[in-house]
Amino acid sequence: MKKKIAVIGLKGLPAFGGAAAVGENLVEQLKDDFDFTILSVSSHTSPDKLIFEGYRQVVFRKFGDGSINTLVYTLKCLFHCLTHKYDLIHIHHASTGFITPFLRIRNKLIVTFHGVHHYDDPKFSRILNWFFRFSEYLNLKFANEVISVSKPNADFIKEKYKQPILYIPNGISTGVDAHRPLKQSKKGNYILFAAARIYDIKGLHLVLKAIKKLNLDIELKIVGSLEQTDKYKKEIIELTEGMNVEFLGLIKDKNRLFDLVEQARFFVFPSLQEAMSIMLLEVVSVKTPVIASDIESNIALFDETEVVFFKNNDVDDLANQINFALANEEELTKRIEKAYNKLAKDYTWKKIAEQYNELIVKLIA
Repeated sequence: MKKKIAVIGLKGLPAFGGAAAVGENLVEQLKDDFDFTILSVSSHTSPDKLIFEGYRQVVFRKFGDGSINTLVYTLKCLFHCLTHKYDLIHIHHASTGFITPFLRIRNKLIVTFHGVHHYDDPKFSRILNWFFRFSEYLNLKFANEVISVSKPNADFIKEKYKQPILYIPNGISTGVDAHRPLKQSKKGNYILFAAARIYDIKGLHLVLKAIKKLNLDIELKIVGSLEQTDKYKKEIIELTEGMNVEFLGLIKDKNRLFDLVEQARFFVFPSLQEAMSIMLLEVVSVKTPVIASDIESNIALFDETEVVFFKNNDVDDLANQINFALANEEELTKRIEKAYNKLAKDYTWKKIAEQYNELIVKLIA
């Protein structure tokens, strides 16, 4: 009989957003070995998707919005796990650490960090940012194993807490394992920016300012939800006045999103901070050239022979690199082929799932 695993933090499948996509891919790879139950919430999935792609979802009713909904969802997950029998619980996100001491009373526990709090996140209050850092500590103290998807973040945690943490990166699907094979579509005449949730640290304002500085007429397509902070949404709307910009909103249809990515002349990834972005990996997986900020997580994965880097938070340098990209598309094509080959060799979900499988078996054998 398969061992039973409850998964907390994805909030619902099919996934949208980076951490949920990671969890979905891992479950897909391991569903033949373990019996997964995804603990979800109706704000992120439909209550009629109780069986999805061969595994079960428990869908809790949404309560409130934003942080309140997340808090209530997490408490419902805790109650469910305390009243149902599982061999192991896998939590995604460092911010749920306040429930780990209670879960460890009767369960083995793995926590995957999809980012850590080096700095305060502008989307949250000072109290919430403090709470998230405290949750990181509780996860490290009580979980059986803690994993970081980012090597720089893993090093940061080891230094800060003097605590061991595993590094297992995110991955991509390629070839026959890909959700959607490469179509080799004809390129459109647009630049693409995409993030599930668009706010300050995603860096969209840098792209808009750089394009304005260059006085480019090329279209910029923007994918993602701007409904994160009113202040940032207002700033973006003001910046886009008179520009050739199309807002496409949050796109949950993977085929439609990948079509947009593959047909873009290039993708701009200007995040001021990230752990290990699934969006970036997915862009590379369809061989669309990338201009990326030179933050630690990006340069830990790629080098300058594979993507075009600009100095983090530097509009002038981003403008220069956009100019370079528009004038050197053959060079960008060579670079993205190298980036793709690296991911296809070392960062496939199959290889990454094998590491999780080994860890899970060790804990619950």
